[in-house]
Amino acid sequence: MPDVFCASTESSLRTEPFAPDDLTRDDFLGGAARLWQPKDGYRAGVDPVLLAASIPATPGQTVLELGCGGGAALACLGTRVPGITCTGVEMQPAYADLAQRNLNDNGLTGTVHCADLSALPAAVKSERFDHVIANPPYFEDFRAVAPRSQDRAVSRSGALPLSKWVSVASKRLKPGGVATFIQRADRLPELMSAFFATLGALELWPIHPRTHRPARLVLLRGRKNRRAAFVSHPPLVLHRGEIHETDGDSYTETITTVLRSPKSLPFPAQSHAQSRSS
Repeated sequence: MPDVFCASTESSLRTEPFAPDDLTRDDFLGGAARLWQPKDGYRAGVDPVLLAASIPATPGQTVLELGCGGGAALACLGTRVPGITCTGVEMQPAYADLAQRNLNDNGLTGTVHCADLSALPAAVKSERFDHVIANPPYFEDFRAVAPRSQDRAVSRSGALPLSKWVSVASKRLKPGGVATFIQRADRLPELMSAFFATLGALELWPIHPRTHRPARLVLLRGRKNRRAAFVSHPPLVLHRGEIHETDGDSYTETITTVLRSPKSLPFPAQSHAQSRSS
């Protein structure tokens, strides 16, 4: 399988590969996928797994992830949907290398490019994808809380506005292709504005930690060259009960299934008749 391609680096980024002792290999999807992750740095949580589970990809399709980190979302999606071709773009060389390793070690077809979104390599710019997915940094630079390591800081905050992420995603999609982002709920106005500017047939799926608590995350989906009324779906609830009462994760049955097996998490059913019109 292909090696990672690195277009450029910056002094503030993690450039040196992780040493073997710096990594753990962790089970995802109940062990269906096993991913190398740094002991100290960005470690994938629930968010990329939910993102991957929500993508309506089918065998033979192509998927591009912008800012793929260590490749958790791509690896989970590729494990669930055998036969897709994965492409990743990651600006931190060490993480791009790790993402490629995770694709390779899980027997998945794909290439990870080390590049900034504002300077995509020719191999990516020349292709159109069925799906583009992204889990952009959750904090703008001026609001970011300094994490323990510089490479984790890059994963949590970024200089590029969400409008740039969405613009790049839209340009890389085939006509009718689907862009799906996961992001903090408090940045939804910015994200929706960017989606409305370049994509159509928008669907919002709020993610609530518990039934009576406000959404903290959202999944937002749009299609290229498609028009349909905006849809806001009923919330996806992560945890049972109103408060955390006992030890353990307390995830709902739906979330437990998605986290512990390669199962899909489709957006709630709706009529797509309008979204097929252009």
